Amino acid sequence: MSEVIVIGGGVIGLTSAWWLAEAGFQVRLVERQAQVGGMASSRNGGQLSYRYVAPLADAGVPLKALRWLLQRDGPLRFRPEADPRQWRWLLQFLRHCNADSNRRTTAALLRLGELSRNGMAELSALVPPSEFAWRAAGKLVVYRDRALFKRAAALAGADAEVLSPAEAVAREPALAALRDALAGGIHTPGEAVADCQAFCLALALRLRAHPNFLGVIHADVHAMLVDGGRLGGLDTSAGAMAADHYVLAAGIDSRDLAAGAGIRLPLYPLKGYSLTAPIRAGDRPPEISVTDFERKVLYARIGGRLRVAAMVDLVGADLSVDRGRVRGLVRLARQTMPHAADYDNVESWAGLRPATPGGAPIVGATHHGNLWLNVGHGALGFTFACGTAKLLAGALRGDAPPFSLDGLRLTSST
Repeated sequence: MSEVIVIGGGVIGLTSAWWLAEAGFQVRLVERQAQVGGMASSRNGGQLSYRYVAPLADAGVPLKALRWLLQRDGPLRFRPEADPRQWRWLLQFLRHCNADSNRRTTAALLRLGELSRNGMAELSALVPPSEFAWRAAGKLVVYRDRALFKRAAALAGADAEVLSPAEAVAREPALAALRDALAGGIHTPGEAVADCQAFCLALALRLRAHPNFLGVIHADVHAMLVDGGRLGGLDTSAGAMAADHYVLAAGIDSRDLAAGAGIRLPLYPLKGYSLTAPIRAGDRPPEISVTDFERKVLYARIGGRLRVAAMVDLVGADLSVDRGRVRGLVRLARQTMPHAADYDNVESWAGLRPATPGGAPIVGATHHGNLWLNVGHGALGFTFACGTAKLLAGALRGDAPPFSLDGLRLTSST
């Protein structure tokens, strides 16, 4: 039985380890944090948007970005770096900012979303949804600009409902304060919300009991050691490690580890923020998962708390919490849903979302025969985790993929 080491204990690494174990591999997980699910997986937006996927790279985005940079609480911040990886990523991103690229990426993500939805349904028989506050809340995207709303309505899927401002507020009363500012909304039933960190902990518990799981090693991976076109092992803070195969699923840290093995991953850390606010008796939180399209802010009730997530800061691998960004997000939340939660007692968080220029994750083989990738999920790691894990396990086993993986593989033009 072949042994696999998975590097990374977030939602991507854990789901990878699970489906590899289910596929018959012996699996060991290496995670540098004291607890799994502790980095980008810990306080993300909590939305599971399988049918609503909107890659950041699209026609018109560069001009919008210039406007966002001038807004006080705008969704984008940019700090130039001397690091050429930032500029290389930005140039590749601009190449993807066209309708054709966006359409191809969206099609690939919709296929991946359906696979991931099925994977989460499989896991629900093992990990009860109540353990990670899963709810089929549906998703409501609201628009303020009439032209944007008209274009979005024309592209809405067959299962989506196009709502007037009054209908949107009737569907989600927490939006009452926005009634006069809305152009309309698009509601997609069946989308879900959940606590990603709680999901990681619940899955890790089942993984530890799996007969093919060899355990978690909490250690730093210093380097992947290349030996004649294959990986010969790992240099870690817990000593040397070796296996038959290796899976890199370490978020933005995958970029440096891969570079040490001669692989350039087109990843950049998109820094995002979230607030978690307690819901008191008398508060009126949203029951539906809401995305404010122009403000790029999402709202999701997760158990007894409201999660508010937003921002794309291109500032490098900086995990510090910018208090000004937090205050701006609190202001937006108060304006949008003033009675949804206790905004005087929010917990703030910042995380690094490892994104590819086009917006699609990278899954599968590398030119090293036994090194595999599951990276680059951006803001949709929780959404796509089960799907990319299933693809990865199938690739290691030699199965034919369930659909074309064009756009999801590492290529020289990725």
